[in-house]
Amino acid sequence: MYIKVKREICTGCEACVQSCPYDAIVINDGKAEITELCQLCRACLSICPEGAISEVREVSDSRETAQGRGVWIVAEQREGKIAGVSLELLGAGRRLAERLGTEVAAVLFGGTDYDAGELVRWGADRVFLCADQFMRPFNDEPYAALLSMLIEEQKPEIVLTGATPIGRSFFPRVAARLRAGLTADCTSLEIDNETGNLLQIRPAFGGNIMATIFCPHVRPQMATVRPRVMKRGAYDESRTGEIVKVGIDSILSRTRVIETVKEVSEMAINLQDANIIVAGGRGMGGEKGFMLLYELADVLGASVAASRAAVDEGWIPYRHQVGQTGKTVSPRLYIACGISGAVQHLVGMQSSDVIVAINKNSDAPIFSAATYGIVGDAGEIVPMLTRKIKEARGI
Repeated sequence: MYIKVKREICTGCEACVQSCPYDAIVINDGKAEITELCQLCRACLSICPEGAISEVREVSDSRETAQGRGVWIVAEQREGKIAGVSLELLGAGRRLAERLGTEVAAVLFGGTDYDAGELVRWGADRVFLCADQFMRPFNDEPYAALLSMLIEEQKPEIVLTGATPIGRSFFPRVAARLRAGLTADCTSLEIDNETGNLLQIRPAFGGNIMATIFCPHVRPQMATVRPRVMKRGAYDESRTGEIVKVGIDSILSRTRVIETVKEVSEMAINLQDANIIVAGGRGMGGEKGFMLLYELADVLGASVAASRAAVDEGWIPYRHQVGQTGKTVSPRLYIACGISGAVQHLVGMQSSDVIVAINKNSDAPIFSAATYGIVGDAGEIVPMLTRKIKEARGI
């Protein structure tokens, strides 16, 4: 699709030049001309008094859109275990597929027949399985090559993967190979009722707005989805599906993973798998305040998290950060202590089952997202809460 100027009608009045926010229209030999800067915003279409500017749909627009069918999710495995985000994507993929009246397929590299069967039981109608051990350790090059080949052969309409280090690393390569659009870090996915396009919703401008992005003309529609923002589907042991074995004979890779070394740290945590999280913000006052949170977390068997403000102050390492620029979590219980509740933080934890907020400012935004709220100084309330839990448990 592109914008065209009918030179025989154009009078060179320059009304369109002034209307273009991208400076993509110039006057050449007394006639308007659309340059490569055009972003298809369509602002100029209604401005021309002569009707000389029109939108032209190319043959490839309808052809590429018509090619896609089916919703695919890329199932991520780490050290032979299917990542939780893959099961969340299956739940989201099933919901999207039902809206479109199509099937859900999963793509699994380096897994086993049992893993493929588990994906079926979690909601996949079909699983494309490459069980070759060469694909077990993650490697950008063969992953991108094999997934691109499968997409070109099968032509799915939608392809999703997790916004994890793995997904963020190789998925853009696939999109570039296919010349497809890619929306990163989505927190919600919907289907447009009129067009059937995938509406890809994600925070933008530092989390201050939620942007809805769609790709109307090119397939597949591709997106990475934040872990812990989608709900898993139902597990059905009796569910059956098709497992398609995929080989890598035609895949050439210049690189091979020799060894993977994991970071070892006493403070190592996985917030995204935690059932209970105690989080602190600027209201905790400093490192001494966070020691109170560690004591509460210890009696609850919880993990400790933080807002960006606390991390920026140097009170706690970045790996504990929850929010737009940190991790997205969805525990059964989230206790927010001294956190005001900026939208950048809320987007990372608002899907928690139960949220308890402790803040001395009764107007703090965190209370709008909280299940229960306590107005008061977190530095005084947290020790009291720790003491009461110890008494109740006889510790």
